[in-house]
Amino acid sequence: MIERPQWFLIKTEEEYDKAVARYEEIKYATEGEDHKEKLLLAHLIDDYGNSIWDLPEVDPVEMIKIRMEDFGYKAADLAAVYGDKGTVSKVLNYKQPLSLTMIRKFSKLLRIPASALVTEYELTGLSHT
Repeated sequence: MIERPQWFLIKTEEEYDKAVARYEEIKYATEGEDHKEKLLLAHLIDDYGNSIWDLPEVDPVEMIKIRMEDFGYKAADLAAVYGDKGTVSKVLNYKQPLSLTMIRKFSKLLRIPASALVTEYELTGLSHT
């Protein structure tokens, strides 16, 4: 019988990293004990994130820029994760909105709750025809 780790409320970055690593191992489980563990981990990870993130009240693009600075990332680092440097540049310059795929990838990379990246914000330089 496989011995499963016992999960409790996440209180430290080390516990968070372990929970995320385990979640990555079982994220495709659709039934059974792994599925139950996956659901629990998703809740614990989200709860920890909400408890530690004291997010400033800024639009999603500014939030991304702040976190890029926190981690020492450049636009090229985001492009490496997303796969398209031109689109990343347009988003960072308020020329194009974030896509759902970008929100998912940047949320994970920059440790920003996806909910903070879905708020509406103004784009600039768009031609209205």
